[in-house]
Amino acid sequence: MAPQDAILGWDEDSNAEAYNAFTLDHPMYDATSRDLARRGHLADASLVVDLCGGAGATARALLGLIPASARVVSVDNAAAMQRVGRRTLTDTRLTWITSPAERLADHLNASSADAVVCNSAIWKTDTAVVFAAVAHTLRPGGHFVFNIGGGFAGVQHPDELSARTGPTLNALIQQVAAEAHGYTPAPRDADRPPKLPLETVTEQLTAAGLAVVGTEVTAQHSTMAERKAWLSIPLFARPEGDFTHAQRMQILDTAYAMTTPGAPAVTSWLVVVAQRPKAAV
Repeated sequence: MAPQDAILGWDEDSNAEAYNAFTLDHPMYDATSRDLARRGHLADASLVVDLCGGAGATARALLGLIPASARVVSVDNAAAMQRVGRRTLTDTRLTWITSPAERLADHLNASSADAVVCNSAIWKTDTAVVFAAVAHTLRPGGHFVFNIGGGFAGVQHPDELSARTGPTLNALIQQVAAEAHGYTPAPRDADRPPKLPLETVTEQLTAAGLAVVGTEVTAQHSTMAERKAWLSIPLFARPEGDFTHAQRMQILDTAYAMTTPGAPAVTSWLVVVAQRPKAAV
């Protein structure tokens, strides 16, 4: 089952608070943020953009790697997420801009950023427009680093298959919903192509004037307990359909009781590093 593509709801306080609490209590976002930041060539950076930065989980990782004199600009269109971030992340080197990713170039000077980093969000944007805005913002030689969920990119790390010893929590949720509520999931087209495969990404980056300089399929290791916490965030609660949040949480609790909390849960990611070519000498 492809991952749920939560587009709406990020500007609601309840989602923002729950999401931020998850990032602080569980290692997933910290780990993916640090992975992307390490790929951004930040040792000599002066300005780094955290694109679709939400409440600042990735900004926190960037601030830990950039020089003391450098700045981070976090750009996100959800004011609620940024309100939470402003309260919990008060480093004076961080600036918040409330804006869609597609409008990045409206807020930063051309060729001003040493790196742009986007964690767990690029597939929610109009990527062709965003890539062009990033290319405008990056200095020559600057890097653009982002990841794409495996279901959206059409990739799967071997660890995801080898770690699976029973039904996923998502599958158990559907089972419980079917048995207790007569739930029938919407049919899914098994032949439907992935939303954002590497081929499409490469074509769009090239059209924007950016060159792909590295790709890797990575595995994010977590547990059923962390997965349950993730699915407790209203944005990501399942099953889809006409359920209240309380009903979804009851279904989740029942499904989770059928698992082993410490059992491994692995998700796959496609990591892409692009670069604005340096000017010819």
